[in-house]
Amino acid sequence: MKNKQTGNLGEQEIVSLVKCPNCGKKLMLLPPNYPLYDVQCTACSFRAQIKTSNSKPKNEIFGAGWQIMSKVLKAGFLPPPLIVNFKWLEKGQNYQKVLFFPFVPKNYLIHYKLSPDARRADYEMFRYSRLLTLPYFILFQK
Repeated sequence: MKNKQTGNLGEQEIVSLVKCPNCGKKLMLLPPNYPLYDVQCTACSFRAQIKTSNSKPKNEIFGAGWQIMSKVLKAGFLPPPLIVNFKWLEKGQNYQKVLFFPFVPKNYLIHYKLSPDARRADYEMFRYSRLLTLPYFILFQK
């Protein structure tokens, strides 16, 4: 499955499985390509970025395009809260763990550029690093 498809399914899954970590009400998807945030609460002002990783919980996952994040950080804003939907298969069994990182310091965002040979040649991106060293909440697991 392509990364975009995995991401879209992961976002829909979060909305159906997880309640707002702030107030406990329903989350809703924001429009496609909405900058920085993927979901918001239907009742309070909570918003978050969603990432899906087809792996056990791990320290490093792909972020997204660097340009918008860079502008946000330069303006003095914090990176958005992060919800990661980890999904993996182990010994024939499906597992899932949804972790909520309310604060990801900017030095945990590693900026890099795609190679000149990549489909999106020289595109600037970032990845989240050292995630599991940060405080987090488990929002769902099976």
